[in-house]
Amino acid sequence: MDIVHPSNAARAGESGTWLDVLNGPRHEQALRAFTVIVLAHWGEHLLQAFQIYVLNWPVPEARGLVGYFFPWLITSETLHYGYALVMLAGLWLLRPGFTGVEDRRWWTIALGIQFFHHIEHLLLIIQATTGHYLAGRPVPTSIIQLWVPRVELHLFYNTIVFIPMAIAMYYHMFPPPSRAHALKCTCGWTPEAAATV
Repeated sequence: MDIVHPSNAARAGESGTWLDVLNGPRHEQALRAFTVIVLAHWGEHLLQAFQIYVLNWPVPEARGLVGYFFPWLITSETLHYGYALVMLAGLWLLRPGFTGVEDRRWWTIALGIQFFHHIEHLLLIIQATTGHYLAGRPVPTSIIQLWVPRVELHLFYNTIVFIPMAIAMYYHMFPPPSRAHALKCTCGWTPEAAATV
């Protein structure tokens, strides 16, 4: 059978709360927007790693693309905490749209990991605000950063949040035929899902 994307299929009515609409007829668009944000952030971290490990730039000079043009911005704990909040909010708000066992399980795993990552960033912004740094360090330091350098730690965090997100989206986009009828959104790329929306 051919895989049919249901974006041209008749959409469900957009009644209910904004959260119902977000996780129903607008779930696909919201996931796409969220994915763009996540991938742009990934790109920044990968570019920073490239600058350090391939171009041999010193860590303070390896700021990714945004930091190259706005160095003051990339050193702001507010920016990093803001992104951690956006990730946490996105994972939380889009979770009700994941209605299957597998897709919801993997999305929830990503949410749990991001919650801890958010706590680490909260600790960093508290230190930056108060001027009192963990373990007598000269700069704001997260708990895991006591053992792992910040660049590598954030590559790790982004990886362990992204992998379950990607698995969840796979199960969400390609649900088994027995579950395709339960989708409330246009995310499913199967003939069965297209026929139900």
